[in-house]
Amino acid sequence: MQGLVETIKENLNAALQKAIARAIDKGLIPHIEVPEVMIEVPREKGNGDFASTLAMQLARSAKMPPRKIAEAVVQNLDLEGTRVERVEIAGPGFINFYLASNWVLEVIPLVQREDRNYGRQESGNGRRVQVEFVSANPTGLLHMGNARGAALGDSLASILDFAGYRVSREYYINDAGNQIENFGKSLEVRFFQQLGRDVPMPEEGYHGEDIIDTVKGYIEKQGTALAEADPETRRKTLAAYALQEKLTHIRNTLLDFGVVYDEWFSEQSLHNSGAIQKTLEDLQARGYLYEHENALWFKATEFGDEKDEVVVRSNGIPTYFAADIAYHRNKFERGFDWVIDIWGADHHGHVNRMKGSMEALGYNRDQLHIILMQLVRLYRGGEIVRMSKRTGQFVTLEELVEEVGRDAARYFFVMRSPDSHLEFDLDLAKSQTNENPVFYIQYAHARICSILRQLQEQGRPLPTPAEVNLELLKEQAELDLLRKLADFPTEIAAAAELLAPHRIARYLHDLAGLFHSFYNGHRVITEDEALSGARLVLVNCVRMVLRNALGLLGLTAPEKM
Repeated sequence: MQGLVETIKENLNAALQKAIARAIDKGLIPHIEVPEVMIEVPREKGNGDFASTLAMQLARSAKMPPRKIAEAVVQNLDLEGTRVERVEIAGPGFINFYLASNWVLEVIPLVQREDRNYGRQESGNGRRVQVEFVSANPTGLLHMGNARGAALGDSLASILDFAGYRVSREYYINDAGNQIENFGKSLEVRFFQQLGRDVPMPEEGYHGEDIIDTVKGYIEKQGTALAEADPETRRKTLAAYALQEKLTHIRNTLLDFGVVYDEWFSEQSLHNSGAIQKTLEDLQARGYLYEHENALWFKATEFGDEKDEVVVRSNGIPTYFAADIAYHRNKFERGFDWVIDIWGADHHGHVNRMKGSMEALGYNRDQLHIILMQLVRLYRGGEIVRMSKRTGQFVTLEELVEEVGRDAARYFFVMRSPDSHLEFDLDLAKSQTNENPVFYIQYAHARICSILRQLQEQGRPLPTPAEVNLELLKEQAELDLLRKLADFPTEIAAAAELLAPHRIARYLHDLAGLFHSFYNGHRVITEDEALSGARLVLVNCVRMVLRNALGLLGLTAPEKM
């Protein structure tokens, strides 16, 4: 569904294309190839509602000063149907368009009609996209990096869905390889310790307190017969039990955080199905593997990486990288047009070789997009929080949600670009002040709901746009709100294209700020029934858009606070 702003841009684009053609026909501009016309929203209000750098784009090929090109274009511009009131040429050749101030009123019936679908786009054209995120090792609890990945991945998936993509959320379960063997050994140590034996935990073992509870739970349910089993059986049995428990816990924790996956994909299934071996054979056949020091290497340097990478160790066991190649190949085999991974920044060295391996298998490397997210630092009382008071280890996602709530946690994790470090202020996230962006945004929604309840208590129905005189909305605060509502579909398109959920977080904060400014300076329900009706319709549209945008980030839209 195309937004009002995009419709206006399209109309201006068409008008400019015709104006150029006329100017060329009249000999005012030489015959040249005309590029795609860029229509932008100027940063400064004084520079119009929309602007074009078309003259600067044409200057080189036309061999003319851009201002003379702008003059020729404007002379031949037919503005009928564009909503433009006047056109000005500024600076070296900017063409600035000033629309009649009431153009933004057209957004109200649009919002009202489309309701929960307002802002929805078709730019994705139904392309299949997979977003894989979190994918934490199922050997422990979810930490702050996992939490940021969960909020980013889920919000991004919702935005892409809203932009017209067919989206699948996926969790990759690392349930194979050395880490699982090590997990089994660590569980065995805790098992024997529960039986009173003095068995030390190896340095590379899992030292988390949580696996002590896991082993206690196993003994309560199954007893201690495993003590007599052979070591391999004991370790495999304990690991299988613990993996099931950990995955259930991870699933429930993420569910409480508002994240529901479409697919939980097992790494072990790649081993069992022979997919890893088949992938290695295909790479070998394509000439991208070679032997060195009894190991098998992938020619990553042929795809721009700094060094080649081992895919099969000298002991004949495939590496994690080999499994990753088979896994990503599997994604494309499942028919996804676009594959997005969200990784921690410490995996940056893995990006190019991963994309290179897809290219080696005949896929378009650009169809794999990897978002790297930076670290999260928790603060309380101005001091960095280094560990959990409860466990003495890292703060878990569960503990964070328990302390600040799901909404605050999710918003704080997406309010900055993934490539920026995030300083998470626990005190701010809990505060009920305007400094807390989550409270500030949700309070705007709750305030509007309070106004609508007040209307209901007076026994008055909420008017429809057709029943009110929207021309009465003339105050600058009202026009600013309307313009922000009109921008929402454009923000959705941009957030989807740039994979930037933080744009929606910023949009929400800006819209809430404009509403609070309006509310503090203007009464909605007044003695003037006509003006009250127009303002009620306006604030109800603001409520709808706040609700839609909050939902995309997985946040609630409270009616009372």
